[in-house]
Amino acid sequence: MANNNTPAAQGASQKLDQFKYEVANEMGLQLGGDRTSRENGSVGGQMTKRMIQFAEEHLKGGSRI
Repeated sequence: MANNNTPAAQGASQKLDQFKYEVANEMGLQLGGDRTSRENGSVGGQMTKRMIQFAEEHLKGGSRI
């Protein structure tokens, strides 16, 4: 089975990891194996929400992402 977690752009994994910790910090959470899946998952949900909002704002103006 193929691994579908390969980033589309070179260097994206590093930037997404940085973004993940920034979001967690803003939410007052620390990521880790000792945290609940709800806490860790809420960070991923917030990341997705922000990325969609970013895309919608930029596409609305007709610019390319």
